[in-house]
Amino acid sequence: MQINTYMFIREESQVFEHTRSSKNGKNHSYKRSRRVVHFVCDNCSQEFSRLREHMDPKRLSNNYFHVCSDCNSKKFAQRRSIERKKSWDLLASSELPVSRL
Repeated sequence: MQINTYMFIREESQVFEHTRSSKNGKNHSYKRSRRVVHFVCDNCSQEFSRLREHMDPKRLSNNYFHVCSDCNSKKFAQRRSIERKKSWDLLASSELPVSRL
């Protein structure tokens, strides 16, 4: 399993233009903008995006794992916990660096 070093790619703004009609029958155009955040999936390494308003601001960093909607996030979390549990059995004198765990 390959772990990406940069899961959070970028944040951008998308502008949507809409038209509504008033009581008098006139059409008025207006714009709405939304912030979209782009990530790389930690499971399949595919780029995906989410609306920023639907995410916790703390998760907008590389300190958290991000999984796309195509992958099973529960299965990914279980696999990560197994890898962490394997590190408990290592000896303190082992030559493995801590960053690999």
